Amino acid sequence: MTGRSPSPVGPASAGPTGGATITAPPRRPQPARPSPPRNRRGPGAERLAPFVLLAPAVLIIVVLRLWPLLLGVNFSFTGDGDRNGMWVGLANYLTLLDDPLFRTALRNVGLLVLLLPVAVAIPGLLATFIYLKVPGNRFYRAVYFFPAVLSPVIVGAIFNLLLAYDGPLNAALGAVGLGPVDWLGDPDVAIFAVVGVHIWATFGMALVVFLAGFSTLDPSLLDAAKVDGATLPQTIRHVIIPSLSRTIQFVFVTTMIGMLTSMFGLLFVMTGGGPEGSTYLPEYYIWVQQGQFNQPALASAASTALFLIMLVVGLAQIAVLRRAGKEE
Repeated sequence: MTGRSPSPVGPASAGPTGGATITAPPRRPQPARPSPPRNRRGPGAERLAPFVLLAPAVLIIVVLRLWPLLLGVNFSFTGDGDRNGMWVGLANYLTLLDDPLFRTALRNVGLLVLLLPVAVAIPGLLATFIYLKVPGNRFYRAVYFFPAVLSPVIVGAIFNLLLAYDGPLNAALGAVGLGPVDWLGDPDVAIFAVVGVHIWATFGMALVVFLAGFSTLDPSLLDAAKVDGATLPQTIRHVIIPSLSRTIQFVFVTTMIGMLTSMFGLLFVMTGGGPEGSTYLPEYYIWVQQGQFNQPALASAASTALFLIMLVVGLAQIAVLRRAGKEE
């Protein structure tokens, strides 16, 4: 005879017919579950969130950039000296067109536009070689960027010594039978010397941008070009340039802006705008009119003209590069 184990469901009680009835245990009260928090912000708050996050940056741009720009444009229509604060219309702009120094500055801007492809091609080619892992690529990466951390004043002082008429560069040219060149004293040569120094001092930043663009390049495209037997020039033309079209556009625009707005230190130290005003650029002309001749309204007109030049040149470059990319 086998004994029964006690039922786990509760004690048994006798029913009306004498049979055992199993009674279910009482249910324990379940703790109340907290209801999920409701989104009280609503869809309107979510739509406003991006604008709230952008507001500080937009406010800084408006207060520190756009508002001073508008004030400068308005100030360019006023007079200097005895007519300070008086409305003179386009008189300052007509004065700029009659000034031979400003016309020289505009001519040099055209020269910078012509030299711009060289200023972009140098860091682009060097970045290509580094990406293809030529021997010593890490060392080259550090060396190429080093000039970008130097002050323009220091760079100008160094090249004043190197490019002096009796300096080491002319000594090296004399050793191979070439006559000395007055790099900073010849009006036909000085602007090329200053621009060359500027390119050497700043191409490291463009090289970093190109390397960042190479990180988005699909390696399979290079492998396919290699399998097809493409040479390095063909790979650059048909694979790298189309793939990095956006990066190239960015480097073109930023390099041109840098040439127009970041050469003052070199000009001040190396040539002082000379010889014979041949190295004048709009930013140096603005400083001369403001700092030496105390003509802030005329300097404001030159600043407005420089802004329009950068805007037109930048938009033209983007249009040309986009058209070239579509043709590829």
